[in-house]
Amino acid sequence: MNNKIEKIQRWMQQNNVDITLISNPKTIQYLTQFYSDPIERVLMLVIFEDKDPFIFCPELEVGSVKEVGWNHSVYGYQDQEDPWKIFASQIRSRKVPNQVIAIEKDALTIDRLESLKQVLPSSQFSVNAIPMIEQMKLIKSTQEIEKLKIAGKWADFAFNEGFKAVQLGRTEAQVAAELQYSLMKKGIMELSFPTLIQAGAHAAEPHGATSSNKIENNQLVLFDLGTMWQGYASDASRTVAIGKPADKLLDMYNVCLEAQLAAQEAVKPGIKAEELDKIARDIIAKAGYGEYFIHRLGHGLGMSDHEFPSIMKRNKMLLQKRMCFSIEPGIYIPGFAGVRIEDCVYVTENGCQAFTHTSKELQYID
Repeated sequence: MNNKIEKIQRWMQQNNVDITLISNPKTIQYLTQFYSDPIERVLMLVIFEDKDPFIFCPELEVGSVKEVGWNHSVYGYQDQEDPWKIFASQIRSRKVPNQVIAIEKDALTIDRLESLKQVLPSSQFSVNAIPMIEQMKLIKSTQEIEKLKIAGKWADFAFNEGFKAVQLGRTEAQVAAELQYSLMKKGIMELSFPTLIQAGAHAAEPHGATSSNKIENNQLVLFDLGTMWQGYASDASRTVAIGKPADKLLDMYNVCLEAQLAAQEAVKPGIKAEELDKIARDIIAKAGYGEYFIHRLGHGLGMSDHEFPSIMKRNKMLLQKRMCFSIEPGIYIPGFAGVRIEDCVYVTENGCQAFTHTSKELQYID
């Protein structure tokens, strides 16, 4: 049994949970090393309080599960079969009494929960496993941090290639395509999320998408990107200048940079998450842009680009060594421009280290 599953079993014993069902593919990967996006098919890791766990997956994945070194049972089903009946028969064969079942409430759909209730009518799906899993993932191991560092290295490579691709008249999508092709030629085939390139006023939409908008002179262009390395993500943002942007744009950039650097410099064990958010937010507010900083300062990072915890107001969590999260203040003036500068960091004994190292001084592209 691996240590992570044993930790879950101890939690189950303490909380009177008989079975834990893990349905999020990323959590299954975290616990077993096996990853697959099953799309519409059923994939589950089943953990018992005092019995060996098993993986339930499509028949076409059984061989892949065994290849990652999973030393316990794996059961497959074919597309024409009813997976829920097969799944329930394996649960019943263990003769587990009571069957208080913990689930990942943010990963299990209502439809699938209803299917489980139909085939396991005497079970209680009453416990949410998410808080426990979040705590497990919160403090990264040395091996996890090394993988995050390599993902960050490839994000730096992507920035460099993206900046070289910027030209007047090119679209945001064309720049993103050049950047991603450069990564693919190096064997980096998976991104943390779709690459975001936003020029001019389009960058004032923090969750906008890369578009066919053309890059024009005297604009700021925002890059937000990340890569995956052995299951771990990077996430970083930079904003660059085309030509000679107006003084107002430069002021936005300089204020955002001051806020980002101040918050990053303040990271250390024992500081509250909300204190970091306040450091950056106060700088932006003092400069007159407070109403245009419209999101939290940061989010956790690990096997996904957005994980627990949130670095934001009212989060009194004390930062601990080897916690990993983003620091990404932004200023977004609708119809005018947007600036965001972001590094993800890990907490060290006395401060933090960033996973990405692309210069944050404003880069000018002619």
